[in-house]
Amino acid sequence: MDNKKLSSAIILVLFCTIFTSLGQLLLKFGADRLEPSLIALITNFFLILGCIFYGIGAIIMVLALKHGDLSLVYPFFGLSFIWVALLSLIFLGESLALLQWIGIVIIIFGVSLVGWGAKSA
Repeated sequence: MDNKKLSSAIILVLFCTIFTSLGQLLLKFGADRLEPSLIALITNFFLILGCIFYGIGAIIMVLALKHGDLSLVYPFFGLSFIWVALLSLIFLGESLALLQWIGIVIIIFGVSLVGWGAKSA
């Protein structure tokens, strides 16, 4: 795989992780406001927007897979865990334990190894 296709695939999957993470945050906001009625469900702005963001993320992931190998592109999807943790800290006031922070560092390290390995192959 040439470097241009590899770079395109990585950039696309990074955008995918951002959209899906924002989608998860919006789904959480929608879930907090969820009421047990069909009208409340279909008028829940946050749920609808969260699903749209997830859909956009899925489309971007398909494009990333078109330009890169699954074994390279999919591990980058792990960055979603990092974005969700940070968004939860900022917008939901959640806290992270030390082990969660260690997990985030390990994810970053692992994704970096996958990226470096792909460029040297």
